Amino acid sequence: MPASRSRYAVIFFTVLIDLIGFGIVMPILPFYAQRFGASGLAYGAVLGVYSFMQFVATALLGKLSDRIGRRPVLLTTMLFNAAGYALFAFAGSYWVLFLSRVVSGFAGGNISVAQAYMADITTRAERSRGMGIVGAAFGIGFSAGPALGGLADHFLGHRWPGLVGVGLSLANFVSAYFILPESLKHELRVKRPLFDLNHIVHAIARPRLRPLMVVWALVPLGFAGYTAALPYRAMDALGWKQLQLTFLFIIIGVTAAAVQGYFFGKVVRRTGERTLVIIGTFGMAASIAIVPFLPSSALLYVWTFVLAVSNSLFSPAATGLVSVYADPNEQGTILGAAQAISALGRTVGPPLIGKVYDVSQVTSFVLAGFFMAIAGLAAFRLAPVTHHVTPGPSPPPPPVPVVPLPERPPVES
Repeated sequence: MPASRSRYAVIFFTVLIDLIGFGIVMPILPFYAQRFGASGLAYGAVLGVYSFMQFVATALLGKLSDRIGRRPVLLTTMLFNAAGYALFAFAGSYWVLFLSRVVSGFAGGNISVAQAYMADITTRAERSRGMGIVGAAFGIGFSAGPALGGLADHFLGHRWPGLVGVGLSLANFVSAYFILPESLKHELRVKRPLFDLNHIVHAIARPRLRPLMVVWALVPLGFAGYTAALPYRAMDALGWKQLQLTFLFIIIGVTAAAVQGYFFGKVVRRTGERTLVIIGTFGMAASIAIVPFLPSSALLYVWTFVLAVSNSLFSPAATGLVSVYADPNEQGTILGAAQAISALGRTVGPPLIGKVYDVSQVTSFVLAGFFMAIAGLAAFRLAPVTHHVTPGPSPPPPPVPVVPLPERPPVES
Protein backbone atom coordinates (compact mmCIF):
# COMPACT_ATOMS: atom_id res chain seq x y z
CA MET A 1 0.00 0.00 0.00
CA PRO A 2 1.46 3.41 -0.92
CA ALA A 3 2.55 5.52 2.02
CA SER A 4 -0.15 8.14 1.54
CA ARG A 5 -2.90 5.53 1.37
CA SER A 6 -1.59 3.73 4.46
CA ARG A 7 -1.71 7.03 6.33
CA TYR A 8 -5.26 7.60 5.07
CA ALA A 9 -6.16 4.17 6.45
CA VAL A 10 -4.68 4.88 9.90
CA ILE A 11 -6.45 8.25 10.17
CA PHE A 12 -9.66 6.58 9.01
CA PHE A 13 -9.22 3.91 11.69
CA THR A 14 -8.49 6.52 14.36
CA VAL A 15 -11.75 8.35 13.72
CA LEU A 16 -13.56 5.03 13.34
CA ILE A 17 -12.44 3.97 16.83
CA ASP A 18 -13.66 7.30 18.25
CA LEU A 19 -17.10 6.82 16.71
CA ILE A 20 -17.29 3.15 17.65
CA GLY A 21 -16.45 4.29 21.17
CA PHE A 22 -19.44 6.62 21.09
CA GLY A 23 -21.75 4.05 19.49
CA ILE A 24 -20.64 0.86 21.20
CA VAL A 25 -22.31 1.92 24.45
CA MET A 26 -25.56 3.23 22.94
CA PRO A 27 -27.58 -0.03 23.13
CA ILE A 28 -26.25 -1.02 26.58
CA LEU A 29 -25.56 2.21 28.47
CA PRO A 30 -29.19 2.59 29.67
CA PHE A 31 -29.04 -0.91 31.15
CA TYR A 32 -25.73 -0.14 32.88
CA ALA A 33 -27.15 3.03 34.39
CA GLN A 34 -30.33 1.22 35.44
CA ARG A 35 -28.32 -1.53 37.11
CA PHE A 36 -26.46 1.08 39.15
CA GLY A 37 -29.71 2.74 40.23
CA ALA A 38 -29.17 5.93 38.20
CA SER A 39 -32.04 8.39 37.86
CA GLY A 40 -32.99 9.96 34.56
CA LEU A 41 -30.90 13.01 35.39
CA ALA A 42 -27.89 10.83 36.26
CA TYR A 43 -28.28 8.93 33.00
CA GLY A 44 -28.46 12.21 31.08
CA ALA A 45 -25.26 13.32 32.80
CA VAL A 46 -23.46 10.21 31.57
CA LEU A 47 -24.58 11.02 28.03
CA GLY A 48 -23.74 14.71 28.21
CA VAL A 49 -20.33 14.43 29.86
CA TYR A 50 -18.89 12.61 26.83
CA SER A 51 -19.63 15.54 24.52
CA PHE A 52 -18.60 18.05 27.15
CA MET A 53 -15.20 16.40 27.51
CA GLN A 54 -14.87 16.43 23.74
CA PHE A 55 -15.51 20.17 23.94
CA VAL A 56 -12.73 20.55 26.52
CA ALA A 57 -10.33 18.33 24.57
CA THR A 58 -10.86 19.90 21.17
CA ALA A 59 -10.19 23.31 22.73
CA LEU A 60 -6.81 21.95 23.86
CA LEU A 61 -5.63 19.22 21.49
CA GLY A 62 -5.85 21.12 18.21
CA LYS A 63 -3.61 23.90 19.54
CA LEU A 64 -1.29 21.39 21.19
CA SER A 65 -0.87 19.60 17.85
CA ASP A 66 -0.02 22.93 16.17
CA ARG A 67 2.75 23.30 18.78
CA ILE A 68 4.30 19.83 19.09
CA GLY A 69 2.98 18.04 16.00
CA ARG A 70 0.07 15.71 15.24
CA ARG A 71 1.74 12.36 15.88
CA PRO A 72 2.41 12.57 19.65
CA VAL A 73 -1.08 13.90 20.32
CA LEU A 74 -2.71 11.14 18.28
CA LEU A 75 -0.65 8.38 19.90
CA THR A 76 -1.33 9.62 23.43
CA THR A 77 -5.07 9.91 22.93
CA MET A 78 -5.20 6.39 21.51
CA LEU A 79 -3.87 5.13 24.86
CA PHE A 80 -6.43 7.30 26.66
CA ASN A 81 -9.10 5.60 24.54
CA ALA A 82 -7.92 2.19 25.69
CA ALA A 83 -8.02 3.34 29.34
CA GLY A 84 -11.57 4.66 28.95
CA TYR A 85 -12.75 1.35 27.51
CA ALA A 86 -11.07 -0.57 30.33
CA LEU A 87 -12.89 1.54 32.92
CA PHE A 88 -16.17 0.93 31.09
CA ALA A 89 -15.55 -2.84 30.97
CA PHE A 90 -14.89 -3.12 34.70
CA ALA A 91 -17.27 -0.42 35.97
CA GLY A 92 -18.78 -1.60 39.23
CA SER A 93 -20.57 1.61 40.16
CA TYR A 94 -22.22 4.61 38.58
CA TRP A 95 -19.23 6.83 39.27
CA VAL A 96 -16.74 4.50 37.57
CA LEU A 97 -19.13 4.41 34.61
CA PHE A 98 -19.25 8.20 34.64
CA LEU A 99 -15.43 8.40 34.82
CA SER A 100 -15.11 6.05 31.84
CA ARG A 101 -17.16 8.45 29.72
CA VAL A 102 -15.06 11.39 30.94
CA VAL A 103 -11.86 9.67 29.78
CA SER A 104 -13.37 8.45 26.50
CA GLY A 105 -14.84 11.86 25.74
CA PHE A 106 -11.48 13.53 26.23
CA ALA A 107 -9.78 10.96 23.98
CA GLY A 108 -12.51 11.53 21.38
CA GLY A 109 -11.31 15.12 21.10
CA ASN A 110 -8.51 13.83 18.88
CA ILE A 111 -10.85 13.96 15.88
CA SER A 112 -9.76 17.55 15.26
CA VAL A 113 -6.12 16.42 15.25
CA ALA A 114 -6.93 13.58 12.85
CA GLN A 115 -8.63 16.08 10.55
CA ALA A 116 -5.64 18.41 10.80
CA TYR A 117 -3.34 15.49 9.88
CA MET A 118 -5.51 14.83 6.83
CA ALA A 119 -5.32 18.52 5.93
CA ASP A 120 -1.51 18.37 6.23
CA ILE A 121 -1.13 15.48 3.78
CA THR A 122 -3.62 16.68 1.14
CA THR A 123 -3.54 19.62 -1.23
CA ARG A 124 -6.21 22.32 -0.98
CA ALA A 125 -7.92 20.89 -4.06
CA GLU A 126 -7.96 17.35 -2.58
CA ARG A 127 -8.91 18.38 0.94
CA SER A 128 -12.64 17.75 0.79
CA ARG A 129 -11.99 14.30 -0.65
CA GLY A 130 -9.72 13.60 2.31
CA MET A 131 -12.36 14.87 4.70
CA GLY A 132 -14.84 12.60 2.96
CA ILE A 133 -12.69 9.64 3.98
CA VAL A 134 -12.77 10.90 7.57
CA GLY A 135 -16.53 11.34 7.25
CA ALA A 136 -16.93 7.75 6.08
CA ALA A 137 -15.36 6.64 9.36
CA PHE A 138 -18.08 8.59 11.17
CA GLY A 139 -20.78 6.67 9.33
CA ILE A 140 -19.29 3.22 9.73
CA GLY A 141 -18.48 3.84 13.39
CA PHE A 142 -21.99 5.12 14.05
CA SER A 143 -23.51 1.92 12.63
CA ALA A 144 -20.88 -0.64 13.64
CA GLY A 145 -20.57 0.63 17.22
CA PRO A 146 -24.11 -0.18 18.43
CA ALA A 147 -24.13 -3.51 16.57
CA LEU A 148 -20.72 -4.51 17.92
CA GLY A 149 -21.55 -3.46 21.46
CA GLY A 150 -24.93 -5.16 21.51
CA LEU A 151 -23.64 -8.43 20.10
CA ALA A 152 -20.67 -8.57 22.45
CA ASP A 153 -22.87 -7.79 25.44
CA HIS A 154 -25.56 -10.29 24.46
CA PHE A 155 -23.35 -13.26 23.59
CA LEU A 156 -20.21 -12.72 25.68
CA GLY A 157 -21.22 -10.65 28.71
CA HIS A 158 -21.28 -7.10 30.01
CA ARG A 159 -17.52 -6.62 30.07
CA TRP A 160 -16.87 -7.55 26.45
CA PRO A 161 -17.95 -4.36 24.68
CA GLY A 162 -15.33 -2.48 26.70
CA LEU A 163 -12.70 -5.18 26.17
CA VAL A 164 -13.32 -5.12 22.43
CA GLY A 165 -12.81 -1.35 22.57
CA VAL A 166 -9.52 -1.82 24.43
CA GLY A 167 -8.30 -4.21 21.74
CA LEU A 168 -9.28 -1.90 18.90
CA SER A 169 -7.62 1.10 20.55
CA LEU A 170 -4.36 -0.75 21.13
CA ALA A 171 -4.38 -2.02 17.54
CA ASN A 172 -4.89 1.58 16.42
CA PHE A 173 -1.94 2.68 18.56
CA VAL A 174 0.38 0.02 17.13
CA SER A 175 -0.56 0.74 13.51
CA ALA A 176 -0.20 4.50 14.02
CA TYR A 177 3.14 4.10 15.79
CA PHE A 178 4.66 2.21 12.86
CA ILE A 179 2.87 3.88 9.91
CA LEU A 180 2.17 7.52 10.77
CA PRO A 181 5.11 9.91 10.35
CA GLU A 182 4.82 13.46 11.64
CA SER A 183 2.82 15.52 9.13
CA LEU A 184 3.37 19.06 10.43
CA LYS A 185 6.60 20.67 9.27
CA HIS A 186 8.68 22.42 11.92
CA GLU A 187 8.45 25.77 10.15
CA LEU A 188 4.65 25.65 10.34
CA ARG A 189 4.50 24.96 14.07
CA VAL A 190 3.08 27.74 16.20
CA LYS A 191 3.03 28.17 19.96
CA ARG A 192 -0.30 29.41 21.26
CA PRO A 193 -1.68 29.44 24.82
CA LEU A 194 -3.25 26.05 25.44
CA PHE A 195 -5.71 26.73 28.21
CA ASP A 196 -7.93 29.42 26.77
CA LEU A 197 -10.83 29.64 24.35
CA ASN A 198 -9.57 32.61 22.39
CA HIS A 199 -9.25 30.44 19.29
CA ILE A 200 -13.02 29.95 19.35
CA VAL A 201 -13.61 33.68 19.79
CA HIS A 202 -11.07 34.34 17.05
CA ALA A 203 -12.80 31.95 14.64
CA ILE A 204 -16.24 33.44 15.34
CA ALA A 205 -14.91 37.00 14.99
CA ARG A 206 -13.52 36.43 11.49
CA PRO A 207 -16.15 37.38 8.88
CA ARG A 208 -15.13 34.54 6.56
CA LEU A 209 -15.46 31.91 9.28
CA ARG A 210 -18.35 33.31 11.34
CA PRO A 211 -21.28 31.89 9.31
CA LEU A 212 -19.58 28.50 9.22
CA MET A 213 -19.08 28.51 13.00
CA VAL A 214 -22.80 29.24 13.42
CA VAL A 215 -23.52 26.22 11.23
CA TRP A 216 -21.10 24.10 13.26
CA ALA A 217 -22.94 25.07 16.46
CA LEU A 218 -26.56 24.67 15.36
CA VAL A 219 -26.37 21.50 13.25
CA PRO A 220 -24.87 19.32 16.04
CA LEU A 221 -27.31 20.87 18.54
CA GLY A 222 -30.30 19.93 16.41
CA PHE A 223 -28.96 16.53 15.40
CA ALA A 224 -27.93 15.50 18.93
CA GLY A 225 -31.31 16.64 20.25
CA TYR A 226 -32.99 14.55 17.57
CA THR A 227 -30.98 11.44 18.52
CA ALA A 228 -31.99 11.92 22.16
CA ALA A 229 -35.71 12.23 21.41
CA LEU A 230 -36.02 9.75 18.55
CA PRO A 231 -35.76 6.48 20.55
CA TYR A 232 -38.52 7.62 22.91
CA ARG A 233 -40.77 8.67 20.04
CA ALA A 234 -40.18 5.38 18.22
CA MET A 235 -40.96 3.38 21.36
CA ASP A 236 -43.97 5.46 22.37
CA ALA A 237 -45.62 5.83 18.97
CA LEU A 238 -44.42 2.78 17.02
CA GLY A 239 -43.62 0.24 19.73
CA TRP A 240 -39.99 -0.10 18.71
CA LYS A 241 -37.52 -2.19 20.65
CA GLN A 242 -33.75 -2.50 20.64
CA LEU A 243 -33.53 -4.35 17.32
CA GLN A 244 -35.51 -1.73 15.36
CA LEU A 245 -33.36 1.08 16.77
CA THR A 246 -30.24 -0.80 15.77
CA PHE A 247 -31.47 -1.10 12.19
CA LEU A 248 -31.99 2.66 12.22
CA PHE A 249 -28.38 3.24 13.31
CA ILE A 250 -27.20 0.85 10.60
CA ILE A 251 -29.17 2.71 7.91
CA ILE A 252 -27.56 5.99 8.98
CA GLY A 253 -24.07 4.52 9.19
CA VAL A 254 -24.05 2.48 5.98
CA THR A 255 -25.55 5.37 4.01
CA ALA A 256 -22.95 7.76 5.43
CA ALA A 257 -20.11 5.38 4.60
CA ALA A 258 -21.31 4.98 1.00
CA VAL A 259 -22.02 8.66 0.37
CA GLN A 260 -18.93 10.07 2.07
CA GLY A 261 -16.53 7.34 1.01
CA TYR A 262 -17.51 7.28 -2.68
CA PHE A 263 -20.28 9.57 -3.95
CA PHE A 264 -19.26 12.75 -2.15
CA GLY A 265 -16.01 13.12 -4.06
CA LYS A 266 -17.91 12.95 -7.35
CA VAL A 267 -20.69 15.33 -6.31
CA VAL A 268 -18.50 18.02 -4.73
CA ARG A 269 -16.55 18.51 -7.97
CA ARG A 270 -19.75 19.62 -9.67
CA THR A 271 -21.47 21.59 -6.92
CA GLY A 272 -18.79 22.86 -4.53
CA GLU A 273 -18.76 22.60 -0.75
CA ARG A 274 -20.99 25.61 -0.05
CA THR A 275 -23.90 24.20 -2.05
CA LEU A 276 -23.64 20.83 -0.32
CA VAL A 277 -23.63 22.46 3.13
CA ILE A 278 -26.86 24.31 2.24
CA ILE A 279 -28.59 21.28 0.68
CA GLY A 280 -27.51 18.97 3.49
CA THR A 281 -28.65 21.31 6.24
CA PHE A 282 -32.13 21.88 4.84
CA GLY A 283 -32.45 18.17 4.06
CA MET A 284 -31.74 17.35 7.70
CA ALA A 285 -34.18 20.03 8.88
CA ALA A 286 -37.04 18.49 6.88
CA SER A 287 -36.13 14.91 7.85
CA ILE A 288 -36.14 15.74 11.56
CA ALA A 289 -39.19 18.00 11.73
CA ILE A 290 -41.39 15.45 9.96
CA VAL A 291 -40.72 12.59 12.42
CA PRO A 292 -43.72 13.12 14.77
CA PHE A 293 -46.07 13.12 11.76
CA LEU A 294 -44.95 9.73 10.40
CA PRO A 295 -47.57 7.02 11.00
CA SER A 296 -45.44 3.93 10.30
CA SER A 297 -42.01 2.42 10.84
CA ALA A 298 -41.49 2.10 7.07
CA LEU A 299 -41.86 5.86 6.60
CA LEU A 300 -39.52 6.53 9.50
CA TYR A 301 -36.87 4.34 7.87
CA VAL A 302 -37.37 6.17 4.55
CA TRP A 303 -36.93 9.59 6.14
CA THR A 304 -33.97 8.29 8.13
CA PHE A 305 -32.33 7.45 4.80
CA VAL A 306 -33.00 11.01 3.58
CA LEU A 307 -31.52 12.33 6.83
CA ALA A 308 -28.43 10.14 6.44
CA VAL A 309 -27.82 11.27 2.84
CA SER A 310 -28.26 14.92 3.83
CA ASN A 311 -25.88 14.59 6.79
CA SER A 312 -23.35 12.71 4.65
CA LEU A 313 -23.27 15.56 2.14
CA PHE A 314 -23.08 18.20 4.85
CA SER A 315 -20.36 16.83 7.13
CA PRO A 316 -17.31 16.53 4.84
CA ALA A 317 -18.29 19.71 2.98
CA ALA A 318 -18.47 21.70 6.22
CA THR A 319 -15.16 20.28 7.42
CA GLY A 320 -13.55 20.94 4.05
CA LEU A 321 -14.66 24.58 4.18
CA VAL A 322 -13.08 25.06 7.61
CA SER A 323 -9.74 23.69 6.44
CA VAL A 324 -9.85 25.70 3.20
CA TYR A 325 -10.74 28.96 4.96
CA ALA A 326 -7.97 28.45 7.55
CA ASP A 327 -4.31 29.30 6.91
CA PRO A 328 -1.79 26.39 6.68
CA ASN A 329 -0.24 27.21 10.07
CA GLU A 330 -3.57 27.21 11.92
CA GLN A 331 -5.30 24.10 10.60
CA GLY A 332 -5.29 22.35 13.97
CA THR A 333 -6.42 25.47 15.82
CA ILE A 334 -9.35 26.34 13.54
CA LEU A 335 -10.47 22.74 13.12
CA GLY A 336 -10.18 22.44 16.90
CA ALA A 337 -12.39 25.51 17.31
CA ALA A 338 -14.99 24.05 14.96
CA GLN A 339 -14.98 20.70 16.74
CA ALA A 340 -15.18 22.40 20.14
CA ILE A 341 -18.19 24.41 19.03
CA SER A 342 -19.71 21.22 17.61
CA ALA A 343 -19.13 19.35 20.89
CA LEU A 344 -20.76 22.18 22.82
CA GLY A 345 -23.80 21.89 20.54
CA ARG A 346 -23.93 18.14 21.16
CA THR A 347 -23.71 18.80 24.90
CA VAL A 348 -26.62 21.25 24.94
CA GLY A 349 -28.86 19.50 22.39
CA PRO A 350 -29.92 16.30 24.22
CA PRO A 351 -31.04 17.88 27.53
CA LEU A 352 -32.69 20.84 25.75
CA ILE A 353 -34.65 18.81 23.19
CA GLY A 354 -35.26 16.06 25.74
CA LYS A 355 -36.82 18.54 28.15
CA VAL A 356 -39.07 19.88 25.40
CA TYR A 357 -40.01 16.29 24.51
CA ASP A 358 -41.31 15.81 28.05
CA VAL A 359 -43.73 18.68 27.41
CA SER A 360 -44.58 18.13 23.73
CA GLN A 361 -43.27 15.38 21.46
CA VAL A 362 -44.20 17.26 18.28
CA THR A 363 -42.57 20.50 19.43
CA SER A 364 -39.29 18.76 20.27
CA PHE A 365 -38.73 17.54 16.71
CA VAL A 366 -39.98 20.75 15.14
CA LEU A 367 -37.58 22.71 17.36
CA ALA A 368 -34.65 20.47 16.40
CA GLY A 369 -35.55 20.96 12.74
CA PHE A 370 -35.85 24.71 13.31
CA PHE A 371 -32.25 24.85 14.59
CA MET A 372 -31.20 23.05 11.40
CA ALA A 373 -33.14 25.51 9.23
CA ILE A 374 -31.48 28.50 10.94
CA ALA A 375 -28.11 26.86 10.22
CA GLY A 376 -29.14 26.53 6.57
CA LEU A 377 -29.94 30.23 6.38
CA ALA A 378 -26.56 31.03 7.90
CA ALA A 379 -24.92 28.83 5.24
CA PHE A 380 -26.14 31.19 2.52
CA ARG A 381 -23.63 33.70 3.89
CA LEU A 382 -20.68 31.36 3.33
CA ALA A 383 -18.01 32.63 0.95
CA PRO A 384 -17.75 30.50 -2.21
CA VAL A 385 -14.68 28.34 -2.75
CA THR A 386 -12.88 28.83 -6.04
CA HIS A 387 -10.70 25.71 -6.17
CA HIS A 388 -11.67 22.60 -8.10
CA VAL A 389 -11.28 19.16 -6.59
CA THR A 390 -8.91 16.91 -8.51
CA PRO A 391 -10.80 14.11 -10.30
CA GLY A 392 -10.32 10.55 -9.23
CA PRO A 393 -11.88 8.08 -6.84
CA SER A 394 -11.37 8.47 -3.12
CA PRO A 395 -9.26 5.79 -1.46
CA PRO A 396 -11.70 3.13 -0.26
CA PRO A 397 -12.14 2.77 3.48
CA PRO A 398 -11.31 -0.57 5.04
CA PRO A 399 -14.41 -2.74 5.29
CA VAL A 400 -16.10 -3.00 8.67
CA PRO A 401 -18.78 -5.68 9.04
CA VAL A 402 -22.17 -4.39 10.09
CA VAL A 403 -24.44 -6.90 11.76
CA PRO A 404 -27.88 -6.56 13.34
CA LEU A 405 -28.16 -6.32 17.09
CA PRO A 406 -30.33 -8.99 18.75
CA GLU A 407 -33.00 -7.99 21.20
CA ARG A 408 -32.71 -8.86 24.86
CA PRO A 409 -34.83 -8.02 27.87
CA PRO A 410 -33.94 -5.08 30.11
CA VAL A 411 -31.66 -5.72 33.06
CA GLU A 412 -33.47 -5.50 36.34
CA SER A 413 -32.17 -2.73 38.60
